[in-house]
Amino acid sequence: MSRNHTQRHRNVGVVSVEAVEAPEVVTSAWIDEQLAEVFERCSIRPGLLEEVAGITERRWWPEGMRFDAAAALAGEQAIVAAGIDRSEIGMLISTSVCRHHLEPSVACAVHHHLGLAPGCLNFDLGNACLGFVNAIHLAATSIDAGQIKYALIVDGEGARQTHLATIARLKADAHTMGDVYDEFASLTLGSGAAAMVLGSLDESPEAHRLVGGISRAATQHHDICVGDLDRMRTDTKALLEGGLELAAEAWAESADDFGWNDGVSWYVIHQVSKVHTNLMCATLGIDEARAPLTFPTYGNIGPASIPFTLAGVQTEIAAGERVLCMGMGSGLNASVAEIIW
Repeated sequence: MSRNHTQRHRNVGVVSVEAVEAPEVVTSAWIDEQLAEVFERCSIRPGLLEEVAGITERRWWPEGMRFDAAAALAGEQAIVAAGIDRSEIGMLISTSVCRHHLEPSVACAVHHHLGLAPGCLNFDLGNACLGFVNAIHLAATSIDAGQIKYALIVDGEGARQTHLATIARLKADAHTMGDVYDEFASLTLGSGAAAMVLGSLDESPEAHRLVGGISRAATQHHDICVGDLDRMRTDTKALLEGGLELAAEAWAESADDFGWNDGVSWYVIHQVSKVHTNLMCATLGIDEARAPLTFPTYGNIGPASIPFTLAGVQTEIAAGERVLCMGMGSGLNASVAEIIW
């Protein structure tokens, strides 16, 4: 009996997946310039964001751009790409970590922006960077149950406020190397949006079949990465070690059952950093050449990173190839979703 939560889907496919880039490029060199005095004061050499994290740049939305508007941009693109009537969408799930207020839900605004039907169930699903993969499984369950024909999952993230607040705080308060490293992960965040339409294979037989997947928790680590829009405090070493251990345990329980040790062509891993990606691939025995990267030029876009990365390579994936979407969220939770393209 597996200790993983396992889901297998019978009649669900990915009809479309789309990404929207935030337009303003923010380089790691620029961040180094802003923190030059801090690095000197704390005896830290500049260039760590590029050398260690492997991130040369990330993006910002224009000042005043709302997260729900960004999510709606991606949602509109996904609906158009799917070629469906938006009135047939029976469920909208927003998985955005970033939000301007506690209520109402981000999904309410996105539902309005997209002109979805009154009968379209809409809500937020929050689980840190894992939310989008969780939403895939949840929406697929409703499609398999015959409750809806199509579901739309959206995510819009923005790092401008977090970056500016972090830089200002470090300038004012950081006096030790530890002060900087506690907030180092905040500077790896990026901005962007992504969306996916899932549908019944009866309605969309050309969709990419969603096989199923697994989830597993290690919630003893719930306090090693805690954040809001102004500050994210992260024990990066503990987060990395805990995440690798969780991924290895989840993989060991289910890889043979799903046949993941052979025949997988694409591994779409949550985009965190160069260190995270290299060690995750080594831990699970994954060929790094099969794991496409977006973090070097977009940073960590939170829950949007997996669909954002998948959207960027979708034209390169051949029919019949197996794709694993592999998510990890602070807390800690891990999940995998398999798609047959």
